Amino acid sequence: MAFTYAEATGELRRTALAQARLAQVLRWRGDFAEADRLFAEANSAELPDRLRAALHEHAARSCYDQGRLIEACHHFERALDLRGEGDPELLARVRIGLDAVAARAAESGFGPYPRSWDEVLERERAPVPARDGGQGLWGYADSEGDLVVPARYAEAQPFADGLAWVRGPQTDRWSLIGLSGETVLEPTYLAARPFSDGLAWVVRDESGWLAVDTTGEVVVPPGFADVRPFRRGVAVVRREGWGAVDRTGQLVVPTRYHGFHTALADGRYVDGFTDEGLAVVELAGRKGVVDRTGQVIVAPAHPALLIHPVAFLATNGAGRWGALDRRGRSLIDPMFHRPDAVVAEIETLLTDASPVL
Repeated sequence: MAFTYAEATGELRRTALAQARLAQVLRWRGDFAEADRLFAEANSAELPDRLRAALHEHAARSCYDQGRLIEACHHFERALDLRGEGDPELLARVRIGLDAVAARAAESGFGPYPRSWDEVLERERAPVPARDGGQGLWGYADSEGDLVVPARYAEAQPFADGLAWVRGPQTDRWSLIGLSGETVLEPTYLAARPFSDGLAWVVRDESGWLAVDTTGEVVVPPGFADVRPFRRGVAVVRREGWGAVDRTGQLVVPTRYHGFHTALADGRYVDGFTDEGLAVVELAGRKGVVDRTGQVIVAPAHPALLIHPVAFLATNGAGRWGALDRRGRSLIDPMFHRPDAVVAEIETLLTDASPVL
């Protein structure tokens, strides 16, 4: 029930904590497959490093319980990479864990070969584009490098949602194939982008980008000059300016902004909205934040703005960094020369970052 409530709030950190706590209970009950899956699902790159390190630590303990000792070492190592130098308590716990791993390995070996997260999450690994050196055409190869879809395409995009766009050598139109190479949609589109959230952006004539579902049914009518992938039901689009549409084509963010440049505090960029449904918008050179419903959380008034897992880092007119809370109110006064100093200050304010109650 706590996990369901956390999901309803849409807050990524709260959801991850509830998910990890459920995983802990399942681990204690011996339901390791589901516990490991929940730990993997909870560990989003958009979470604070302290919480991500704790998730890896507890995933390591779950692997230890199962005798998956190499995999446990990998999780402990990742926890140290994230927080080792700045968290002596974590360092001490990991040292105890590694000592326990070494003692158990000396008795019974290191156990099974470590799993990938695709295996933990029970996701099938799709074939990848592979070129035939003889004809110079593209097909798809499995994880062993064997062609499972013959090389017969002039261009081939990666699989997404079990589907891939391909273009034959005798046409300028893209068609859609399934995992075994069967044709799902005949050559129709002048341009196509991979599926995401069950929808793909395509161009069939001069009317601009439109979105189709996996059957080729038009879901979002044409009329956009540029688009970004759908993510959790929303996609960034450009008409006269940049905005966003939902899965029905309804504008949820008006196309009035000069850009969507969602930069995260850890240096990464997101193509549109974050997992929490937040995006950095630009208007006349100033940055602000909107959510996926179109609500303006932070007015476009800052020269620079970064999304942190629990706050927004922003500069003032003098170039000093501070922080706003998730409602856009002042959290830390702009007095720092670098954003990482603000992140360190925020870390001292975080009190709820452990999956264990």
